[in-house]
Amino acid sequence: MKAWVLEGFGLDNLKMVDVPMREVGPHDVVVSVKAVSLNYRDKLLVDGLYNPDLRFPITQVADTAGEVVDAGAEVSRFRRGDRVITNYATRWIDGPTRVDDVVHTLGNTIPGGLAEYLVINEEVLVHAPEYLTHEEASTLPVAALTAWHALTVKRQLAPGETVLVQGTGGVSIFGLQLASALGAKVIATSSSDDKLQRARRLGAHQTINYVRTPEWHTEALRLTSQQGVDNILEVAAGKTLRQSLEAIKPGGQISVIGVLDGFVSEIPIFTLLQKQASIVGMVTGSRRMFEEMNAALANFQIHPVIDAVYWFEDARQAYDHLYRGAFGKIVIKLR
Repeated sequence: MKAWVLEGFGLDNLKMVDVPMREVGPHDVVVSVKAVSLNYRDKLLVDGLYNPDLRFPITQVADTAGEVVDAGAEVSRFRRGDRVITNYATRWIDGPTRVDDVVHTLGNTIPGGLAEYLVINEEVLVHAPEYLTHEEASTLPVAALTAWHALTVKRQLAPGETVLVQGTGGVSIFGLQLASALGAKVIATSSSDDKLQRARRLGAHQTINYVRTPEWHTEALRLTSQQGVDNILEVAAGKTLRQSLEAIKPGGQISVIGVLDGFVSEIPIFTLLQKQASIVGMVTGSRRMFEEMNAALANFQIHPVIDAVYWFEDARQAYDHLYRGAFGKIVIKLR
């Protein structure tokens, strides 16, 4: 079968090749892949920053949606014809996370879904929401579930609270949509006025252009009458974590999700003590969280925001788009 395989670090080592399909075990299902979506994590993998000990060659991409076309003798959760999505944390079924739960991920320690077929243990999969296309469903495993985890699990978002989302990438856009649906007021930040206008159309109540307002935390405080933000989806880290701490409401939560601005942050400890805020590391979620989120998405009828769709043969162009940045998600579709 055809697959996009990383043969070494760097985009020039991402190549479409023929690979054998692995043997189907008794608890495995065979998924005919229909679509995958890209995450910033995929860029970090290619660049050697996510897993410096990555073993090559390895088929890429975690977010995968498709249809079950075959199943092992002891499979009980799915049958042929079912539309399914992969869970990012392949061993995290329910309950509190353990270190091992978020280590084994597709495209990293397990062959990913950027291939014609994916053979995977049935426990890794969830049913795709019926109202979504394959392309839309493929965007959920990392971006949507991470936002859901941050807004509803670690700290339950209440109607009327304020959420600040940084930028307009996948997690932030899902965070905007989910928070708005849950009755929260959303502040969106971006360096682009055009993207901020689009964010308002998706439900953002207020926006901040952080190029014109580099000290964006002061504006966030002004917009909340100096009370601060209840939950911040911190996708940049680096120097912005200090600003998030300044902008957070006493007792609020900073959900640290990404490293767009760097892998190391310095924060004023006295401010942290004064705010009594929670700084929480966030990595997607369990399979049970995924199923609960899918039910909520169907109830709200939220449709993922897809910036562009590329054909399987043009996957390299999709990665180029990932490196440039996107409004929402980038999807790769199989014919």
